[in-house]
Amino acid sequence: MIFSKCDISDLLILEPKIFGDSRGYFLESFNQKLFNEACENEIIFVQDNESQSSKNVLRGLHMQAPPFSQGKLVRVIKGSVLDVAVDLRKNSKTYGHHFEIELSEKNKKQLWIPPGFAHGFETLEDDTIFAYKCTNYYDPESELTILWNDEDLKINWRTQNPILSLKDQKGKSFLDFESPY
Repeated sequence: MIFSKCDISDLLILEPKIFGDSRGYFLESFNQKLFNEACENEIIFVQDNESQSSKNVLRGLHMQAPPFSQGKLVRVIKGSVLDVAVDLRKNSKTYGHHFEIELSEKNKKQLWIPPGFAHGFETLEDDTIFAYKCTNYYDPESELTILWNDEDLKINWRTQNPILSLKDQKGKSFLDFESPY
């Protein structure tokens, strides 16, 4: 597995080695030892989640407040997404900056998003299946949502009129958001 650092510290791109032949392919999607070495930290995952979405669905920008903060290792099993992480760590040089990457069933890339980031994704194909490992259990009372299209974040979503949940339509503006990190 290849681990690559991003412009924003602590985000990490994982690219598996793919072994293919006439039968199909094999890849190791996760290795705890290698992952912890790359993160220079012991990360423990406690929950796996999966969602299926139609094209142009946008989910986010979500995070959980301490003590229920979550790190997420995200990937696409089927289809493709534009995946976005926003740095909300107050003492970070990149506070308020975002990182975006296309994750797909073809490129098989994964993104490690540690606690302190808001996360969202936009589906680029019908029947996209998105999967992620979490370092903490979901706690609905701790969930925070930032408005997906906040002008101050300058995220270049590909869909002008995405399909949104009511919760995501009512996210807080970045200027009104008080980061717990």
